[in-house]
Amino acid sequence: MTDHREDTIDELFDRGLAVRREVLGPEYVDNSLKSANDFMMAFQQITTEWCWGYAWTREGLDRKTRSLINLAMLTALNRSPEVKLHVRGALNNGVTIDEIKEVLLHATVYCGIPAGLDAFKAANEVLKESGAFSKKS
Repeated sequence: MTDHREDTIDELFDRGLAVRREVLGPEYVDNSLKSANDFMMAFQQITTEWCWGYAWTREGLDRKTRSLINLAMLTALNRSPEVKLHVRGALNNGVTIDEIKEVLLHATVYCGIPAGLDAFKAANEVLKESGAFSKKS
């Protein structure tokens, strides 16, 4: 397994930026970076380095599994805007509509109906907008 402890911050950022663009889409990522002022750029850097460069590039889990875990955690945290973002990423990572539904149902049981409802609403909005319902899942 790859050990990231010796990686430089620049290596983590570059690797993270590539993965982030692949999962979330280059337009979203590039707009986030372009619109960041000096204050927000600190957050963009740490997110790209730690989240995408370190965690998402580890070999222990594939991207599809990471997407499913993120949807469950974001449901638990009741973070609907992030659920929307990560539903898009999950679709890019090969997660099916049925798999999204099942992970949200599972999270609802453990996190409660209000959190689950918000996650379902957020996911449904993205799935409708993306045309995913018209595609086979």
